[in-house]
Amino acid sequence: MSQIDWECSERAVRRAGACLYDPRTEAVTIRLTWSAYRAFGWEEFTETIRHELVHAWEFQQFGESGHGTRFAEKARELAAPRHCRTFSEARLRLRCSSCDWDARRYRASEAVKHPTERRCGACGSRYRVEHVESGRCWRTHAGYLVSRRKLDDEW
Repeated sequence: MSQIDWECSERAVRRAGACLYDPRTEAVTIRLTWSAYRAFGWEEFTETIRHELVHAWEFQQFGESGHGTRFAEKARELAAPRHCRTFSEARLRLRCSSCDWDARRYRASEAVKHPTERRCGACGSRYRVEHVESGRCWRTHAGYLVSRRKLDDEW
């Protein structure tokens, strides 16, 4: 395997690791998250490292990587999970008003700030945004602004 650069992230809020590839230079960088290490402990975190090494192998051998059959076979060889679990709970949730669709959000994305401009990913209906910890919900940009202001430090 060619050289791999390693980085640690203090900012990531849901990904335990990421394998970055620059097709111009063929450079591979594995970025691991300190918060995930603290949440998982060494035993589980080594699974994350092996998972990212499979991505690195795919990038170096094939110039692309995913979680398909080739990835699954190599992951099995290395006792690496095909998918890594998130290490933190989402702060926000989008919930459809008509079906069971929901989506987690960790940051105030455009869908969170301007929910009237978006639709459910499954049925196309409108959805509401929920701040998980407080239970506060909104359906409009104005509702987002009010909730953000009222939650203040608890945001």
